[in-house]
Amino acid sequence: MPRLSRLFWPVACLLLVALGLYVRREQLARLPPPKFLQTPGNANVEAAPPSSAVDAPPAPTLTVTATAVATPSTTTHHETLSRETIQAYINAIMKPEATDLPRLHCPQPDTARYQPLQATVNPATAPPIQYFFAIDLRQCLPLLPRLIGSVVEAIRFLGPQHCALSIVEGNSDDGTGEVLVGLRPELEALGATYHFQTSDLNPTQGDRIDKLAQLRNLALQPLLSAAEPSPYSANTTVIFLNDVAICAEDILELAHQRRVLGADMTCGMDWTYVGADPTFYDVWIARTLAGDSFFDIPPDGNWNSAWNLFWNHADSRARFAAHRPFQVFSCWNGAAVFSAAPLLEDGVAFRTTRPGECAQGEPQLFCKDLWFYGYGKIAVVPAVNLEYSDEAGRRIKDAKGYASRWVGAADYRDEQLEWQLEPPEGVKCMAVYDNQTFEPWNKTQPGT
Repeated sequence: MPRLSRLFWPVACLLLVALGLYVRREQLARLPPPKFLQTPGNANVEAAPPSSAVDAPPAPTLTVTATAVATPSTTTHHETLSRETIQAYINAIMKPEATDLPRLHCPQPDTARYQPLQATVNPATAPPIQYFFAIDLRQCLPLLPRLIGSVVEAIRFLGPQHCALSIVEGNSDDGTGEVLVGLRPELEALGATYHFQTSDLNPTQGDRIDKLAQLRNLALQPLLSAAEPSPYSANTTVIFLNDVAICAEDILELAHQRRVLGADMTCGMDWTYVGADPTFYDVWIARTLAGDSFFDIPPDGNWNSAWNLFWNHADSRARFAAHRPFQVFSCWNGAAVFSAAPLLEDGVAFRTTRPGECAQGEPQLFCKDLWFYGYGKIAVVPAVNLEYSDEAGRRIKDAKGYASRWVGAADYRDEQLEWQLEPPEGVKCMAVYDNQTFEPWNKTQPGT
């Protein structure tokens, strides 16, 4: 029996990881799943949050040339859901207090902490729309009450007339599109600007990264192609979310830290479960200031060191442990908040790899281009911890804590970062596990 048990767990972990990586709609890497994971005890688990954090009851053309732009589909959504069910989802999204549908419980945001984010009404000093939310979604109906509900809550707080929400939906057949279409009257009544498009682009066919880049650019299209006078400016903040179980306080904390730090971009931390303990998920994209991955993956592809985050960058390790923001070369990690300036003034866009460039994900290429144009103040905010479903989101909040647990502590004070203005000379290329190399950070960049 002990021998069978030793054989069972590596196989079970492999199957769990393969399933988890298969169902991710945004961040699928081209790397194979890890072979096994053996986390020592509960090394990656932190103390539970306060007992008050309990579950709720059940119940025109782009003016960029970096990559092609996806064309919206005119596909009509199938009538999957009844009117009553659609309305139930809309109610859950629009009413934070609704308990008809299950979702991750989220605390009320600290209004005093985030008050400086509230949009100004002075058109001489700010663009009409100061916050642009962008999301690509497919087949995620159960997640909508939490994900879109948190977006709506954040929009209400920030000032609806100064917020825009752009969603690109991937022709789902579970009713996701029907609910998102049904949201329009509610969002417009709220005073927010709502852009909704459907696309037939399939990232599993052809160049996956190119398709994902096109989808992300399509979500940004209303910002980039707005008629003059544009309601957007370089001062607009872009809030780009994956299909994650996120709280309004997570969104606001990322925006707050970008403002406080003077950052060009902030990201959270996203996690997955390949065993009993949470494992950092976006390892293919994220790179430290040393240019290395957040944890070491040897050539055989095992994730045995997933618990040992930032093993070769002491400052990141210390700041992560203290739940303090730290600078990185690249990140996305389920949610990213960044300035619209590089998009509107420098033509930065999501793209696929160029000939001779390391095969890497479109968010890492986006960060690489940010550095090239002088926007290298990129930080991870470890107080924000995310997963990709309500149930796993509950487990992550139990293990890692809600953002308010850390930033609401009596001894917590916002602080500045000593920004490193030059990127690392070399950044790890990990197109496949068994051929990892460090390449010049600016390889294939124009003029290099």
